Amino acid sequence: MPERIVAVNRKAQHDFEILETYEAGIVLTGPEVKSLRQGKVSLAEAYAKVNKGELWLYNMHIAPYDPVLQRNYDPRQPRKLLMHRREIDRLMGLTQQRGLTLIPLRVYFNERGYAKVELGLARGKRKVDRRREIIEREMKREVERALKGRRSS
Repeated sequence: MPERIVAVNRKAQHDFEILETYEAGIVLTGPEVKSLRQGKVSLAEAYAKVNKGELWLYNMHIAPYDPVLQRNYDPRQPRKLLMHRREIDRLMGLTQQRGLTLIPLRVYFNERGYAKVELGLARGKRKVDRRREIIEREMKREVERALKGRRSS
C-alpha cells in the first residue's frame, strides 16, 4: 500500500523558507483517525512546538467524525507528536535560538497505515523576499516565452 497524502499546507511554501524536514507520528483517537481518512483536516494555521520536553502540534483542525457522537470534542486541541528524543532536543535548541519555527507541511498515511505529519523547520519570509520571489518567477516565465517563440519560428 503506497503512501496516501491526506492534507498539504500549500501556504507554508509561500510564507516560509523551509530549511529542513522531519517526519513525526501523531497521537490520535479512533474517531480522529477515521475523520483523517476522509480528508477532513486543515493545516492552515497549524504549528508545532516543544513543551516540557514533548513535541506538540497546535491548531490543526480535524473535523468531528459524524457517525460517532463525541462530547466536548475540540477540533483544534493540541496533539502530541512522536519523535526520537535526540531529534526533539535538537529541534528545541534550533527553535529557541535562531527564531525558527516548526510548520506542518503535510499529513499522510505511510505504507503501514500509520498517520504521520511532515514538519518543516522554517524561517518566515519578509514581504521583500516574497516580492523578489514573484519578480524572479515572472522573469523566468518571460524567458521561457521568448525561447518558445524562437524555437517555433
